Amino acid sequence: MLKLEGCFTALVTPFKGGRPDLKALRSLVAFQIANGADGLVPCGSTGEAATLSPEEYLDVIRTVVDEAGGKLPVMPGVGTNSTARSAEMAKKVSALGVDGLLAIVPYYNKPTQAGLKAHFGELAGATRLPVVLYNIPGRTGVNMLPATVLALAKEFSNIIGIKEASGVLDQASEIVNGAPEGFAVMSGDDSLTLPMMAVGARGVVSVVSNIAPAQVSRMCELFRKGQPGEAAAMHHRLFPLVKNLFVETNPIPVKYAVSLLRLCGPEPRLPLTPLAAKLRPGLRAAMLKAGIKLPS
Repeated sequence: MLKLEGCFTALVTPFKGGRPDLKALRSLVAFQIANGADGLVPCGSTGEAATLSPEEYLDVIRTVVDEAGGKLPVMPGVGTNSTARSAEMAKKVSALGVDGLLAIVPYYNKPTQAGLKAHFGELAGATRLPVVLYNIPGRTGVNMLPATVLALAKEFSNIIGIKEASGVLDQASEIVNGAPEGFAVMSGDDSLTLPMMAVGARGVVSVVSNIAPAQVSRMCELFRKGQPGEAAAMHHRLFPLVKNLFVETNPIPVKYAVSLLRLCGPEPRLPLTPLAAKLRPGLRAAMLKAGIKLPS
């Protein structure tokens, strides 16, 4: 069973000349393994999954699974605003050797809570793998309420957790309070990881860990081991960096930050464009202040 705790990195997808740079992707995965990440999440929002062709999408997942080599669990993002297409995607990805699926709330359509329950029920029935719900109303236009999450967790044994990115601590608390045993809440906001862990979350699906996996993993570990003061110190050290990673739409800033580590280029795919030049010095300075060493 997928162990959902600690730092799962929401991987960027490197591009070179407009195409996925699979060689650089391998370097990113190796960097995560070497620096203590607890899991990998390719093809999510940070991975620009919505812009990948079906072939590119599967190639990215295959590459991550191959390079991870069983050293870290791989939990790709799946889901569209079509239930039928999402279920078909879940079936295809389940055959690639992954350890679980991160399933986003359907975007644009704005389904009702009943529609969300039916949608995720279809996805859970399309795979035997663990399914983790992904609630991010700022991207999808609809908030999946705690009652819906809890109903799904109790009805489907393979729905094992949620990446909760509503930004509402009360919502996370409601889910933790009512969840069946073994159901995990993961923060979907880097700035709220520690507060969410304080109310029962088990870790984070992180953007900042693309460039600071050791620090994010350590912060989660410190809190779990009963050292909240040390975890808070790490949180405050990382906080200015987190803010700088969201000065433009994610993943624009983090792709620039990863390029400063020379792990891949800074290129996003349209309609996203590279980080504005005026914002680059501030992000670089925040990386250095957080203790990230940049190649000379």
